[in-house]
Amino acid sequence: MNNIGQALQQLSELGAAEPALAPYQQQPPQMAVGSPGKNGYLALRFARRGERSTLAGMAHRSPFLVQRPLYWDEELPQMPCLFLITTSGGILQGDRLALKVDMQPGSSAHITTQSATKIQSMTHNYAAQIQQITLDEDSYLEMMPEPTILHNNARFISSTRLSLHPSATLLYSEVLTCGRKHHPLDGGFQFDVYSARTEAQNLSGGAQFSEHYLLQPKRQPLNGAGIMGGFHVAGNIMLLTPEKYHQAILSRLSPCYDAAAGIAYGASLLPNQSGLIFKALGNEAHQVKSAIQLFWQAARETITGARIPSPFLWR
Repeated sequence: MNNIGQALQQLSELGAAEPALAPYQQQPPQMAVGSPGKNGYLALRFARRGERSTLAGMAHRSPFLVQRPLYWDEELPQMPCLFLITTSGGILQGDRLALKVDMQPGSSAHITTQSATKIQSMTHNYAAQIQQITLDEDSYLEMMPEPTILHNNARFISSTRLSLHPSATLLYSEVLTCGRKHHPLDGGFQFDVYSARTEAQNLSGGAQFSEHYLLQPKRQPLNGAGIMGGFHVAGNIMLLTPEKYHQAILSRLSPCYDAAAGIAYGASLLPNQSGLIFKALGNEAHQVKSAIQLFWQAARETITGARIPSPFLWR
């Protein structure tokens, strides 16, 4: 995926290659796949300018939008913090979205979203997303969006490719909820399909690892042992960073399983000395986010010497 145009072309093939989405190929009756406002992209390029990193390049098409970068992280004042925004009411049936992030040598950034990403209910087709995140020498990126909420009958497929220089650091976080837990139409785990593939490689294209989730709760319930158990929210955070930091970070973390409190988490090494992975399960999103903050703190302090910022009062 060298450019956004190529990504949009790949989006048309992504869902067709997933057997779980075979029953959902019909066109939406409201707006066809690829209609204006449904075929969006966002390309971001960060570069080092003196003591600061800046958003040096940006291209977008609705429903993607970004705010002006802010420098609100007092621990890393040279790092721009960016909020990704969608101009629609969530991700809808027939949406095709592409995101590209390019970190130039020595640059840094923190990217999040303005709120939870809502995968809305669907009667026709599905939604698809492609992401490519590239980090050059000595760059640092924290990609930490708010949780994804899968509404009843939602169908979503995502493909993410991470390409890193050996000296770069990427913190890539995902939080997935069972749906609108207290909503009578959802009741938890009422979506149709959630398929998410993440692949990591070096800048020469050499494979590091891959991970693929394929969740179909109406065919295979997720509340069994070895999947979600009795939990309702899952967190997954990948830390790709030089090997010299791995054991120092692991030594600061202890696994936890507390069924009464409704939280469980733990960290382990990724293949090929590429980094660490941290997984958390909880009854509520705030529990999983708090667990992720423990890992985030250990990782950031070990790698940069800086603490994480205090959570916003409204989160």
